[in-house]
Amino acid sequence: MTVSIDRSRSLEELEGDRWPAPPPDASRLIATAHALRSRPVGTLTVEDLRLLIRQDIGLAVLLPLALEVLGENPLAEGHMGEGDLLRAVLTRNPAVWSVHPDPAKQLTHIVGSLSDPPPDVRSAVEQFVGAIPRS
Repeated sequence: MTVSIDRSRSLEELEGDRWPAPPPDASRLIATAHALRSRPVGTLTVEDLRLLIRQDIGLAVLLPLALEVLGENPLAEGHMGEGDLLRAVLTRNPAVWSVHPDPAKQLTHIVGSLSDPPPDVRSAVEQFVGAIPRS
């Protein structure tokens, strides 16, 4: 599935929602998430995608981008180790997959192609497969 997203635009632009600046005492995570929302989505790294998806930020835009990465390398990694992007995607609230059924199908195909995932990824796959809505 090819996704038509203008990768030169930021999440703020694509979602039409500009967040106020984080407070001066904001955590590093909050400051980073705010900064990433203003960058063109085409420049986001695996780690950037992992971080934002784990925080449930911009899922309508970022899940399809993450699935493109995972389609090429299911165990793509950011700063948290092998398969961390896949774990971030798999562990979203199951309700997300009701709202985004096409990405759920694509993700099911991706995890079905894994022959011997690391144990923490295997556990996330099992939870995902058991929780996604059946069509």
